Amino acid sequence: MWMLRTAMLLALIVWIGGIIFFAFVLAPTLFTVLPAQTAGNVVSPSLYKLHWIGLTAGAVFLICSLVYNWAKHSQLRLFSATHVLVVLMLILTAISQFAITPRMRELSEGPSGLRAPNARADFNRLHMWSTRSEGGVLLLGLLVVMVTARERSH
Repeated sequence: MWMLRTAMLLALIVWIGGIIFFAFVLAPTLFTVLPAQTAGNVVSPSLYKLHWIGLTAGAVFLICSLVYNWAKHSQLRLFSATHVLVVLMLILTAISQFAITPRMRELSEGPSGLRAPNARADFNRLHMWSTRSEGGVLLLGLLVVMVTARERSH
């Protein structure tokens, strides 16, 4: 049982820690020391990898949590608060990975780049949604930490 809880918590730590590192260390540092296009060329693949880490970590968390609940309570507890929050995190991450980020890449890598009419405005709008999505995943992840800590302390 302790191995399942350890895997759950490790998955959550990796996911949330990755977002914190990306948002507060990597991206701001790159855009401070490098030209914007070069920084973007590093940030884009990093975000792609971060999303896959999140999708994998979320799946690991859910699987381990369901097995843990089955072993401890003889039920899956599909709609527990932690499961609902993690599914929301996965949805936001998937939207960012498969809808927002590819469109941003298309705009910046197109024949005219961001100089094409409306490309910069579209890119900025998508960047805002990308930032909101990552922020939402981070906040939901912190809620999962609080709910998980509270559930385990009773």
